[in-house]
Amino acid sequence: MPFVDQTSYTHPFLLVNGHFETIYPALMRKVKGVSYQRERIYTPDDDFLDLDWSKVGGRHLVIVSHGLEGDASRPYVRGMVRAVNNHGYDALAWNYRGCSGEMNLQRRFYHSGATDDLDYVISHVTSQKSYDKIYLVGFSLGGNITLKYLGEKGKALADNLAKAVVFSVPLDLHSSCLKISEPANFIYARRFLKSLTGKIRSKAKLRNDLSTANIGKIKTLIEFDNRYTAPLHGFSNAVDYYSKCSSISFVWPIAIPTLIVNARNDPFLSSDCYPVEKLRDHPLVYFEMPLKGGHVGFSVFGEPDYWSEQRAIAFFKEKNNQ
Repeated sequence: MPFVDQTSYTHPFLLVNGHFETIYPALMRKVKGVSYQRERIYTPDDDFLDLDWSKVGGRHLVIVSHGLEGDASRPYVRGMVRAVNNHGYDALAWNYRGCSGEMNLQRRFYHSGATDDLDYVISHVTSQKSYDKIYLVGFSLGGNITLKYLGEKGKALADNLAKAVVFSVPLDLHSSCLKISEPANFIYARRFLKSLTGKIRSKAKLRNDLSTANIGKIKTLIEFDNRYTAPLHGFSNAVDYYSKCSSISFVWPIAIPTLIVNARNDPFLSSDCYPVEKLRDHPLVYFEMPLKGGHVGFSVFGEPDYWSEQRAIAFFKEKNNQ
């Protein structure tokens, strides 16, 4: 592994722990200056994906994948889009199925290993032959999808797919789901579960092949994944889903320079998400674990760009990891 760094991010002193570092940017950050143009593309299974573009006339493109129950409007996505635009890159923030403000058509939604949709987005972009280089950025669940995609593809990537940077990645889904279900993380788990069950109820109104019986009795994310995520996407149960989709199992075949950044105080991530020894000899995967940062946090006071945005752009521009 090219490097492990614990010192490159310094957190604002007012954000005293990982919870504050996680919650503050999610609730308080306002990102101005981003104007999206939406494109809808239709998938081979008669569904659709909504892509939000922010173009500045660049020859390089950054494709951004959001986190669980996120979308292209989230501050961490808009912050990354604005930062890369300011450095001359076009940006594409894509919304997963059911995340763009309009319910998708098929019975399925999205999940942590749904690389087929990312592959379709990238194929759509590369078919236009508009960009010399394409970079990938993923946050949390979107980071897991990104790493899994890169590992599945190996050396069979588009020629102009240059690098990837991912933040706050639950590399091991099962242990991370157990971690977020701990009492100290109750507020996060409850928020995600409320949003996910709400989507099931909304889709059930549009389709007669989705039952919401006893959905109110689901108390944990693992129960939700057992009841809905796994069967809707072809897995036998939640553990089978976690096992087959955890990106830690796909990292070794990655064939382009890729940076993984997981803060040590991330309240969502288990110890299995810091695989220093497992990745130590990988020639292209860079693993960085700042002591602070929270989950999709990395706030910087007094500057327009958060540290995560600065770090991604610096990695894209580095010459020694081509």
